[in-house]
Amino acid sequence: MPNTGIVKYHVKLKFEVDGIVEKADIIGAIFGQTEGLLGPEMNLNELQKVSKVGRIEVNVDTKSNTTKGDALLPMSTDISTAALISAAIESIHKVGPFQGKFLLVGIDDIRAIKKKVIVDRAKKIIQEWATKTISEGEEMLRDVYDASKPGKLTTFGKAQLACGTGVFESPYIILVEGRADVINLLRAGFDNSIAIEGAKIDETITNLTSGKKVIAFLDGDRAADLILKELQGLVKIDKVFRAPTGKEVEECTPLEISEILKDVAETASEQLEAPVQQQQKSTRKLRTNGNNNSASAYQEVSHSNTHNGEKVNDDPQITSAVKEVYPQINETLEALILDNSMQVLLKVPVSEIIKRLDSLEGARFLVMDGIITQRLIDAAYSAGIEYVVGHRMAELKKSPEITVRTFDQIGIGN
Repeated sequence: MPNTGIVKYHVKLKFEVDGIVEKADIIGAIFGQTEGLLGPEMNLNELQKVSKVGRIEVNVDTKSNTTKGDALLPMSTDISTAALISAAIESIHKVGPFQGKFLLVGIDDIRAIKKKVIVDRAKKIIQEWATKTISEGEEMLRDVYDASKPGKLTTFGKAQLACGTGVFESPYIILVEGRADVINLLRAGFDNSIAIEGAKIDETITNLTSGKKVIAFLDGDRAADLILKELQGLVKIDKVFRAPTGKEVEECTPLEISEILKDVAETASEQLEAPVQQQQKSTRKLRTNGNNNSASAYQEVSHSNTHNGEKVNDDPQITSAVKEVYPQINETLEALILDNSMQVLLKVPVSEIIKRLDSLEGARFLVMDGIITQRLIDAAYSAGIEYVVGHRMAELKKSPEITVRTFDQIGIGN
C-alpha cells in the first residue's frame, strides 16, 4: 500500500485479460493507452513528476490463460481529475496482444477515512476522560457528602431526652425545647444540642452541663421566656439565642439557624476549649494530690456519678495490668486497647477511640485518659471489650456485660 501522507484519493480498479500478462504489462497499458487522451495536463507521467499521482500498485492472478487482478492509483488531484483518469482507464480494451477490460471499483476519499479515524480516536479519548472524571467526581461527591452528613440523634438520661451525639464530647452544649428542635439543629450541622422537654428541667440537664459552656436556643414566644427563667435558676447559661419573634426553632431553616448561631460556630473552638482544658488539668492535679480531700474535691469538679470514688475489688491481675500501663497514658489524652492476655493492641488518641474500635479485633480491655461516655461504652460493647477504665464517667446506663471503672475506684492516682 502506497504512502498516503499527501494522498487525497485512492482510485481502485479491477481488470480481466484474456491471456497471461505480468504486472508490468498492466502498468504499461494504463500509462500508454491514456497518454494524450485527456491532454498533456492529465498525462499520468507528468502527474507523477509533480507528485499528483503516486506509485501504481497492481496485483495479478493467472488462471487458465486468463489474468485477473486489481490496481490502485493514489492521487492528490481534485476529484474531477481523478474521475476523468478513472474513466480513461476504463476505456482500455487491450493489454499487449490480448483483449482486456478495466472496471472502476470505487474512489476512496483518504481524507474522509483519516477524519473517521481521528473522530473515532477522539471519541475514545472523550470516553476515557469522561470515565475518569466521573470516577473522580463520584469520589469527591462522596467525600463532600460524608463531611456534610448530619450527626445522629440519640437520647440521654433517665428521662431519655433527645440529643445529638456530640453533646458528650463537645465543650459546649446547646439547650433547646424539644426533640424536633434537636433534629433541626442536626440538619444545620450542630450535633451538640439536647432537648429540655418542657418547662420543668430534668436533673439530667444539670449533670450533663456541669463543667461545660451552656447556650440556650429557644423559641421566639412567651412560653420560652418562662422556660428561660426556669433554666437560669438551675443552670449557668453563658449565652441566650432566640428564634425570630413568633417563630419556633423547629420552624427555622438550616440557613437561619446557622446565621443565628454563627458566633457560636466561629468562636467555640477558641473561647470554649481553653476553659475545658483548664478544668481537665485541675481535675488531674486534684487526683494526684494523694489525700482523701483531693478525692472528694475531684468528685466536686468532675460531677461524676461513679459511686463517689469508693474502692472496688476487681481481679488483681486486671488491676495490676492497668496500674502497669497507667503511666503510659496519664495526662496524654490517649488510650490503650489491650487483648485478653493484657498485651497492648493499639495506642490511640481519645478522640479516635470509637472510630478505631470498629476495625479492631481481639480487644478486651480499654484504659483511657479521659471521660467515659455512654457512646464510648456502646462502641466498646460492640467491639467485644469487657473492661473499661478512665478518669471519670458521664451518666451511664449500666450494662452487666461490661465492667466500667475509674482509676480512683481501683486505687490508681491516690
